[in-house]
Parts: sequence; C-alpha cells; structure tokens
Amino acid sequence: MTDTSPSHVRSVPDHSTVLAAMRSAGRAPSLHNTQPWRWVFDGVRLHLYRDDDRLMTSADPIGRQLVISCGAMLHHVRTAFAVKGWHTDITRLPDSNRSDYLAVIAYRPWPDPPVGVQVRARAMDRRRTDRLPLYAPTGLPQFLRAGRMLVTPHYLELDLLDESAHAKLAAASDRTTAVRRYDMEYQAELHWWTGHSGDPEGIPREALVSDAEFSRISVGRTFPSAPHSARRGDLEDHARLLVLSSGRESVAAWLHTGEALSAVLLECTAAGLASCPMTHITEMPSARMIIASMLPHPGVPQVVIRVGTAPDGEPENPPTPRRPLTDILTMQHK
Repeated sequence: MTDTSPSHVRSVPDHSTVLAAMRSAGRAPSLHNTQPWRWVFDGVRLHLYRDDDRLMTSADPIGRQLVISCGAMLHHVRTAFAVKGWHTDITRLPDSNRSDYLAVIAYRPWPDPPVGVQVRARAMDRRRTDRLPLYAPTGLPQFLRAGRMLVTPHYLELDLLDESAHAKLAAASDRTTAVRRYDMEYQAELHWWTGHSGDPEGIPREALVSDAEFSRISVGRTFPSAPHSARRGDLEDHARLLVLSSGRESVAAWLHTGEALSAVLLECTAAGLASCPMTHITEMPSARMIIASMLPHPGVPQVVIRVGTAPDGEPENPPTPRRPLTDILTMQHK
C-alpha cells in the first residue's frame, strides 16, 4: 500500500519531470523564434532569466518583445507542469536589482488540474504560426469569451477589431514597413534571423510566405520572401484581428502580455483556429496610437493576433526548430 501521508508526498518535481515539462514548454512562440530565455532549476525552484544576447537591438531596442517572448514560455512552462501534477506559484520580477531576472517558480502538488489546462497543454505541440490567407474564424463568440477569461488574470484586455478597421491597420503596417525598408541595421537583423533552414533557432525558409501569398494578406510583417508559390491561391483572406492591450507600459505588463498571448494562442489551437501573432505593428509609436484609437477603452496595444480557419485537408506544417534543452536549461544539484 502506498504511503500518501504528507511526509511522503513530494513537494518538488523530480529531475525527469522537470526535463520533460521544459522540453514541451520549449515550443513556446518568440519574436523571430529567437527563444531569448535562460532557465535554472536549483533543485527546489525554477528561475527565468532573459537572454540579452538574443535581443534584437534594432527591432526591439528596449526589449519589450523579448520580455513578451519570455512571458509566453513562462505560461507554457506553467501549463506543462500542471498536466504533470504540479501547481506553479510565480513571483514576477523577484529582484529589483537584476533586470534580467524575470520570474521564479515554486511548486505545489496539483493532482487534478482543470480540463481547460489539459486541453491547452495538448495544443502546445500542434500550435503553428499561420502566415497564409485564412477563412473567417468559426465559433468566434465562444472563443472570445474563453480568451477574455484567460487574459483577465493578467490585467489585460482582448478586443476584436471591427472589419472596417483592417484598412487603417494595413496602412499603418505598410508605413512601418516603409520606414524599415532602408534601415540597414533592421534589415540585417531580420535577415540574420530568417530564412536559414537547418538552424535550431530563427524562422526557417519553409515557414515564410512568397510575395504572391503575402500580397493577399491585409496585415502582416514583411519578411524576406520565400521562393515563388501560391498556396491557398483561391482563398480570399477573411482572418479577424484581435488586440492584446495593457493598462500601462512596464516590464511586468510585458511579461503578463506574453503569458496572456500564450494562453490565447493555445486556446486558438484547441478550438481548431489558426493564428499568427504580430508585434511588428506595435513597434512604432505612430502605429500603436492608431491601434489604441480603435479600442473601446483606454489601453496600450501590445500584440495584434490574426485569427482564422485554415482549409481542411492540408498537410501539417513541420514545427519550427528549437534550441537543445541543454542550451536553455541549467540543472543545479543541491
């Protein structure tokens, strides 16, 4: 008979559980798949640090998108541990003297996590960024209710933009692209992180879209073009645009934005919806002001998300590469 008295119940996951959870959570999205995070498990707690060697100094000089990326993995980590029976208690920004130290996780046994957490955990391996034209999202009202419940604990708002706003947003996106076109540092940075297949980081060539495909999407970041193709050539893009906004601008708000973004993207996947997060349109102050004017409440736009339905019967895109676990996780022994 198994002894389940308190003295025999583990208060910390063992190393094999930590490794398995972190491997799953490594599927979290990040700006240009930079994966700008470092983790340290000290035998009792798990610590998250930002990796400033992966800061995109031209596109993201203050590190807003880097921290959002780290927040996305923080939520993936919490989700991965939950389905392995562990509740994670988070202290965000635990040391005011260390700007790179973003969070620390402590553990409690959690033998019966909610069904929604389990569903989102199963979605982590299936989630993909879809940059192609999409049908209108199915079940949008139900998804919005679920999404808003997920972002509320992070002090954020999730808003659906009216379709009449797409033209304004497309114009703002085009202006951002025009400003960046002759920024040689920005362009060098973009080409460094995109279009190189076989690397464990960055966006591989096969995940990019051709000029013909990009021309049929109203709002999107301009990447180096993929070889000519016309996937979904008969599909007019009817994706809808969601906005994640915070009440203020701060590192804590950025971290919460990443956590909320992760929850929304996983909920999209679980609901059978395709998604594409876009932070480029919130890089420029002028574009952020335009987006803010479209919201039904005061707020600081952080991320725009394209959401739609992909055609049935398409082969599943291969997952984008990830860095080896040994590159992002240090296991200390006590």
